[in-house]
Amino acid sequence: MTKIALFVDVQNIYYTTREAYGRQFDYKKLWRQLSLQGEIVSAIAYAIESDNEGQRKFQNALRKMGFVVKLKPYIQRKDGSAKGDWDVGITIDVIDIAPDVDKVVLLSGDGDFDLLLDRVHQNNNLITEVYGVPQLTAKSLIQAAKVYHQIESNLLI
Repeated sequence: MTKIALFVDVQNIYYTTREAYGRQFDYKKLWRQLSLQGEIVSAIAYAIESDNEGQRKFQNALRKMGFVVKLKPYIQRKDGSAKGDWDVGITIDVIDIAPDVDKVVLLSGDGDFDLLLDRVHQNNNLITEVYGVPQLTAKSLIQAAKVYHQIESNLLI
């Protein structure tokens, strides 16, 4: 059975689906689809800590589905800019698990992950798949993925 590792850049998926469609991503539907392709041996959702009750409910729903939810504090800088991305954390986790799985699935449109996908594919001969909103996914990430899935209405709530 194919061993699958799933990694979700929650903020990226939330904002890109909202911007493109005004809707939310359907994590349950994705989980069902991937479960038909093999065993999900690891599923991690990377998000930003929030006092918002809706965010906490969403994170708990992800946990009940089978995700490990990793949270990072939202940092507001004095100049008004903000920091809260998970790029390095996602990269480390993907590299760590890559030797033990057959497929890495990444939900993000962030082009910073193109080198990561190239490297884990080359070093581990595994399948790399990306789910992203077509008009908001970096071309370099689409090209780096062995399989690219467009997030469209069929994967939205």
